[in-house]
Amino acid sequence: MLGLIAFVGLFPFLFMLTTSLKSNQQYYESWWMPSAPFHFENYARAWEQIQPYLVTSLIVAVGSSVGALALCMVAAFVFARYEFVGRKVLFGLVAVLLMVPGISSLIPMFVLMRDLGLLNTRIALVIPHLVGGAVLGTLLMKTFVEQLPQELFDAARVDGASGPRMFLSIMVPLSLPVVGTIALVTVIGVWNDFFWPLLTVTENELRTVSAGLQFFQTQHATEYGPLFAGYAIASIPLLVLFVFLSKHFLAGLQGGVPGGTSK
Repeated sequence: MLGLIAFVGLFPFLFMLTTSLKSNQQYYESWWMPSAPFHFENYARAWEQIQPYLVTSLIVAVGSSVGALALCMVAAFVFARYEFVGRKVLFGLVAVLLMVPGISSLIPMFVLMRDLGLLNTRIALVIPHLVGGAVLGTLLMKTFVEQLPQELFDAARVDGASGPRMFLSIMVPLSLPVVGTIALVTVIGVWNDFFWPLLTVTENELRTVSAGLQFFQTQHATEYGPLFAGYAIASIPLLVLFVFLSKHFLAGLQGGVPGGTSK
C-alpha cells in the first residue's frame, strides 16, 4: 500500500523527467512512455531561458525568508516572554490572519501595490510572502519559545542580561529547528507562486521562474520538451535546500525541547 501511494505521488515527477527528453512529435506519439532518441538539448534551451527567472526567484525567496524570520522571531520572543496589556488580543489577531483566504486579499493587495507604485518591482513580489511567512512563523516560533526552559532566561537575568541579549544568545541559537522550518515553507511558497507574479509583473526580466516558464507555451503550440526540462531545473534548488534543511525541518515540525517546561 505504501509503495502504491509512493508511486502515485512520484508519477508526476517521473512523467516530467521522461517528457523533458522528448520532442513534440515523440510526446504526441507516446506521451507516457520514454521514447528514443533522448533530446538532452532541451535542458540547454530551458537553462538559457529560465536563468534570469531563477535569479529573480532566488532574490525574492531570500528577501521573503529573511524578512519573515526577522519579524516572526522578534514578535514570538515578545509574545512568549513578556507580559503586557492586550497581549492575548494582539496574538489572537495575528492568529486570525491565518484564517483569511489568500484569494480574498488578492485584489486589495494588487490595488495597494498599484497605489504605492510598486508594480513591476521585486518588492511587490516579496511583500505577500514576507507577511504570510511572518504570520505562520510567529505562531510556530511562539509555541517553540514557550517550551524553552524558563530557568535559562532567569539565569540570564540574574547575570544582568538584557532582553536583546537573551534574544540573541538564548532564543536564536535554540530556535534553529523552527527557523529551518519557516525558511523552507516560505521558499516553497515563493517557488510555487504563479498567479501573483503573473498579475503584478509585466517586465520579462522581473518574472519568477514559475511565470517565466510560460515562455514555452505560445498561442499556437507548446514546446513540451523544453517546458518540462525547465520545470525539472527549477525543482533542483528546492531539492538541494530540503536536503540541507530537512533535519531542522523535521525537528521544527516535532516542536518542543526535551525536558522543557511551559512558562
